Amino acid sequence: MSNALQTLEQHLQARLGTVVVGMQSVIRGLTVAVVARGHVLLQGAPGLGKTLLGKTFAATLGGVFKRVQGTSDLMPADITGVDVYDGETRQFQFRPGPVFADVLLVDEINRAGPKTQSALLEAMEERQVTVERRNYPLPENFLVIATQNPRDFEGTYPLPESQLDRFMLRIDLSYPLPDAELAILARYDKVDAHAVMSVAATVSTQMLVAARAAVNEIHVAPELSRYAVELAAASRSHAHIGLGLSTRGVLALMRAARIVAAIRGSEFATPDDIKEVAAAVIAHRLVLAPEALLEGVSEHALVQRLLDQTPVPK
Repeated sequence: MSNALQTLEQHLQARLGTVVVGMQSVIRGLTVAVVARGHVLLQGAPGLGKTLLGKTFAATLGGVFKRVQGTSDLMPADITGVDVYDGETRQFQFRPGPVFADVLLVDEINRAGPKTQSALLEAMEERQVTVERRNYPLPENFLVIATQNPRDFEGTYPLPESQLDRFMLRIDLSYPLPDAELAILARYDKVDAHAVMSVAATVSTQMLVAARAAVNEIHVAPELSRYAVELAAASRSHAHIGLGLSTRGVLALMRAARIVAAIRGSEFATPDDIKEVAAAVIAHRLVLAPEALLEGVSEHALVQRLLDQTPVPK
């Protein structure tokens, strides 16, 4: 008998699978993020379906959906909102920006300037926005889905470390396998995917509450918590890493491990659950040392080295 979290993932896989092809592991990551109330960064080359995936996921979750297109001239007020003077009342009235949504899709976030990127810091961490010294709360299930091109693409600005750390997961999209790409051609060769996208909201508040309750029932042994802390400590002392995993990152690692444990129907989390989510949780939080850049060592390779060198609890 499946638990509430397995039911939720099955719904998301089925609904999103009608629009996107060959992204089962990506949909698993999105399930982990929405249950954990975490934000998601989708990274990949242009044309891999990042925007389509984000829009479809938002439609499946329901609620208010807003989209922001990252550009070099985008200003912080374009996201958070601005006070506008009302001539009739002779008072300033706050006009909320697109951040006031249940799901906010920030497309090509790294094409916006650093000042604009920082406008999302408070919203992502505290689920509120401060404008003119007044605080405005955001919806309880506020979720940011951001897409970005690889950082070496023309016209992109690297996200600051504090911004990256607020994304629970970074999911890297690679080129589809030949069979999946053939299926994409058969489905969308004659029609535009965005034009025909029609996904009814299937995830209710009750489903999310039940899924989160199922995660809370997952047992985490003290040895497993220590294993996560030792992974973080190893990242902070590694010669190829200039900035290691933060405490926020350790919390995200354990939450994600509990969720994947619940998805596979277990009553307790294991080191294998941590290993399954490690790349998505840790890689984007690592700042590589100059030696790693010179030697061409990637973030994912360093995550694997951390897993290899950290003793697994029995």
